[in-house]
Amino acid sequence: MKFFASEVYRHRQFGKLFIVLLALLLLLVVSIGDLNHSPGWLFLVVTMLLAVGLIFGSLTVVIADGVLHCWLGIGLFRRRFELRDITAAEIVRNHWYYGWGIRLTPNGWMFNVNGLDAVEITLSSGKMFRIGTDRPQQLAQIIQAHI
Repeated sequence: MKFFASEVYRHRQFGKLFIVLLALLLLLVVSIGDLNHSPGWLFLVVTMLLAVGLIFGSLTVVIADGVLHCWLGIGLFRRRFELRDITAAEIVRNHWYYGWGIRLTPNGWMFNVNGLDAVEITLSSGKMFRIGTDRPQQLAQIIQAHI
């Protein structure tokens, strides 16, 4: 589904391991929860786990109209970069301890939901941003072609 006038690239990646772990935690909470004695507590925990899944369960990257857009889950956390402000895009491999989600790394901020591969963009200001992806070659090539 297109939301932008002239999309050049769109990819949505799901955090498979994150979603599986969240589902297991949800099952554990529901199985040990006592609906008769604490339904409010159980409802609150289940609601929070579902919200975390919706907010951080996927990463979407779109390039359209001269702008690189990326957002996590339903879009509460998003970034946009004008392609004219990007001076470089290179494939990088994250350390395992950088984790998933929104992270501040030694090389700048990062959005990541799965795996260790990423594309690091360098902005004309010198700042860097990493976008985790399971298609690093394709994303890097399309950015490089448009900057």
